[in-house]
Amino acid sequence: MEDQRGHEVAPDPVRFAVLGPVRVWRAGTELHLGRPQERALLALLLARAGQPVSVSEIVDVLWGGRPPDTAVNVVHRHVGALRRLLEPGLPTRATGHWLLRDTGGYLLVADSDSLDLLRFRALRVEAQRAASDGAPARAVDLLTEALSLWQGPTAHGIPVEARAHAAFVSLEGERLATVKEAADVALRADVPGVVLPRLREAAADSPLDEPLMARLILALSATGRRPEALSTYLTVSNRLADELGIDPGPELRDAHQAVLRDAASSAAGPRVSEARTVTDPAASDLVGPRAASLPVPAQLPLDLPTFTGRRAELAEVLAPLSSEGRSAETVVISAIGGMAGIGKTTLAVHWAHRVADRYPDGQLYVNLRGFDPSGAVMRPDEAVRGFLDTLGVPPERVPHGLDAQAALYRSMLAGRRFLVLLDNARDSDHVRPLLPGTPGCLTIVTSRNQLSGLVAAHGAHSLTLRPLGTDEGRELLIRRLGAERVSAEREAAAEITALCAGLPLALACVAARAATHPHFSLSAVAAELRKAHGSLDAFIEADTSADVGAVFSWSSRALSPAAARLFRLLGLHPGPDFTAPAAAALAGLAEREARLLLTELSRLHLINEHAPGRYAFHDLLRAYAAELAHTQHSEAECRAAVNQLFEHYLYTAHAAGRLIAPYVDTMPLPPLPEGTLPEPLADDESALAWLAAEYAVLLAVIDAATSSGSDRLVCLLVSSLERFFDRQGHWHDWAAAQRTALDAALRLSDPVVEAHGLLGLARVAGRLGLRDEAGAHLDRVLELFTELGDDVGRAYVHLSLGWEAEQHGDLPGALRHDRLALDLFRATGRQAAQATALNAVGWDHATLGDHQQALSHCLEALTIQRDLGDHIGQAATWDSIAYAHHNLGDHPQALTSYRNALTIFRDLGVPAEEAGTLVRIGDTHRATGDHEAARAAWHSALTLFTELARPDAERVRARLDELGEPHGGTRWGIAVSVCRR
Repeated sequence: MEDQRGHEVAPDPVRFAVLGPVRVWRAGTELHLGRPQERALLALLLARAGQPVSVSEIVDVLWGGRPPDTAVNVVHRHVGALRRLLEPGLPTRATGHWLLRDTGGYLLVADSDSLDLLRFRALRVEAQRAASDGAPARAVDLLTEALSLWQGPTAHGIPVEARAHAAFVSLEGERLATVKEAADVALRADVPGVVLPRLREAAADSPLDEPLMARLILALSATGRRPEALSTYLTVSNRLADELGIDPGPELRDAHQAVLRDAASSAAGPRVSEARTVTDPAASDLVGPRAASLPVPAQLPLDLPTFTGRRAELAEVLAPLSSEGRSAETVVISAIGGMAGIGKTTLAVHWAHRVADRYPDGQLYVNLRGFDPSGAVMRPDEAVRGFLDTLGVPPERVPHGLDAQAALYRSMLAGRRFLVLLDNARDSDHVRPLLPGTPGCLTIVTSRNQLSGLVAAHGAHSLTLRPLGTDEGRELLIRRLGAERVSAEREAAAEITALCAGLPLALACVAARAATHPHFSLSAVAAELRKAHGSLDAFIEADTSADVGAVFSWSSRALSPAAARLFRLLGLHPGPDFTAPAAAALAGLAEREARLLLTELSRLHLINEHAPGRYAFHDLLRAYAAELAHTQHSEAECRAAVNQLFEHYLYTAHAAGRLIAPYVDTMPLPPLPEGTLPEPLADDESALAWLAAEYAVLLAVIDAATSSGSDRLVCLLVSSLERFFDRQGHWHDWAAAQRTALDAALRLSDPVVEAHGLLGLARVAGRLGLRDEAGAHLDRVLELFTELGDDVGRAYVHLSLGWEAEQHGDLPGALRHDRLALDLFRATGRQAAQATALNAVGWDHATLGDHQQALSHCLEALTIQRDLGDHIGQAATWDSIAYAHHNLGDHPQALTSYRNALTIFRDLGVPAEEAGTLVRIGDTHRATGDHEAARAAWHSALTLFTELARPDAERVRARLDELGEPHGGTRWGIAVSVCRR
């Protein structure tokens, strides 16, 4: 906004509220929000504050599934009205300060000072930090302040249909979780009365939430209201029986017993255990320094709120754990004859949540996808590396080979109490590397097979699940449809259970459809189901899931034609999950239409939204969908759909790679095929987020594309992912993908693609310390690029050869290769690469003691990088310049240059490089005699290296020791250097 003289004028301060009635103030005066749809739009923008909200999501909130043809234009008008409300003098087409146009939608600018939701979250994070630091009283104060910001239900005052949107429902979930956290820390701090009012309010809103009611009972007892506590228990018990037909769960029963024993303080909610340090020397250098700082892994999937039945099975698996010394059992939950859909995972997850508090060092979970219809079975080494990553092992410390990785994993669990859930194992060999090696841990394994090898060799307890009986089937239906509806038609409920063969998955599908049609009688549902063709007998007894029987056929026939088509095509997706943009690409739909269809599929339990915006199949339903796709669509149509999907991932991954490393050359893609819709990515942050979210899918796409013969796409996709693999430290996955791509290149007989594949393989071999392999690949790829006359390729090979020479201590050799790279980049006009090579040559001169030459080359590099806006390149070059100044004795200039590098590394979020620069800043301070400043810099570096589990922490400790400040812990001795190539 400008005044009459054209000077920029700061807009009036604005405050917002969404935790209760939707309200907005400008310059301290509350503004009137007129139209309900404008209030709903503002509420959605506030609920997603700081994040772009797509127009399609706005349309969904404002009109649900029935938008008018003019919906998008109406949204634009509402946005304009809100902008004029917030900034009355804003010109018609001006950008504004609060409500901004973002890629595909709109973004509302707010912070914790202007929006109650962000203030609430900031207080909650601060409280969690205080609780973990041993200050529960401080945590209670912060959580109480956070909860005081809620002035009623979220977004009160907007239409009820709009408030049912996930954006608002999830906020109510945050409120409820915070009330429980406040109760836990208040009981721990012995001040339960502080949170009692909030507990009462939450209990009134969620009277069937057993963990919440258990906390209310404990708080009532701890504040001297024991009779009210007992009365509350009786009330909730009766309500659970009347409305759900179930008995109180373990948390409620434990709270009741604690009140009866007049010892509520001993049951003051879950406690976070200190992480234990392993005693095995093989892993102590990895775990010791981080044992206190690592977060406790909590990877268990959500417990199913509607879990029911399986009392005998639960009693069977819980009984051994109640005996002293029996907590190290390996328990296998299996099903007879290849049965799927029997509820193995559901039971395993429920059981794991029941006993998780006995394993305070954490819970690890992995879906091994042993029977995935796409064939994308997770290899044991992938699973082990995932666990090692969760346990804080840096990529460079992960050894080569499954046996060595499994040994490190077992060492890290030794002497600690972990719960490990290995889901969907194919056979005993699939899980053996993942079994802890010493007592103290519980391993739960699910599989369709009996896994007799684990029983024989490891003393595992084998539990076979049977189909649900009539009573358990009725209980499941009560959980989903209500006691009144099921009790009124007991015979129909029993028939539905029989027609579903007692399979929980089939019953869930039927119940989901019945729930969406509350006016249907269960007798009508049973009759309709009875008329469906076939039975589930073949499904139960067969060793495959090719015939999933009547229930799934019946459920899919309830779909709209568009949803049914999407369901079939989604069976072709390689998994493990998918999003609306991917579904749109697969089916050739607009994203908004795909999102609506996914909601329809989810409502009928044919897919599951296991995380916001991410959907997955049960293996059985995926196989069924894939079978329908191949029987109801031609092979050409299936192939075209899959190609569209692969191209969607390829072009989005390529764009993401360019955003996170804009000055790195990758293999160019052909022109965007007609109809291919990559996801729009605004910046490097959104690109990184997309790559991280889709990582498992992208690996599956590489495998699926390889199997389908899409060799060129495989090579291009792996090339696009190289910088992400490297930046995230996924070096083992990078190596596997690169070998797959190289095999594909060889099948193509394309020397250009082969050369790029070999260069990528050489780079990752260098990262993994496989020096001989890296050298051999680089020699071969240099020959290929020479034969091709590709001087740019040759230049990149020489840069890699220079890095390898430096790692071997051959500093003159490093300089020779980097000079050759520089000459080639200059000749080919690659400015960004030329600057990288200039910095590398400058660093080589510095390591050889020629610091003036180092400065000459690095300053030239910096000029180019500034012109290009290459920020990460500038940071690396500033670090090189500082190193040269330090060695020339110009310490003030060295500190200035180091701080320039440090600022950029911090802005870009590159903590490892930041720590390396901090070490050198400390060195410079020590050289000037300023030991306090040196100590401060090294302390900061040590904190970062410890958080990252980097071995470079040793040399920082050594420097602090020299200043007379002893530091315990393990000794590491690997030097760090800024990435200059």
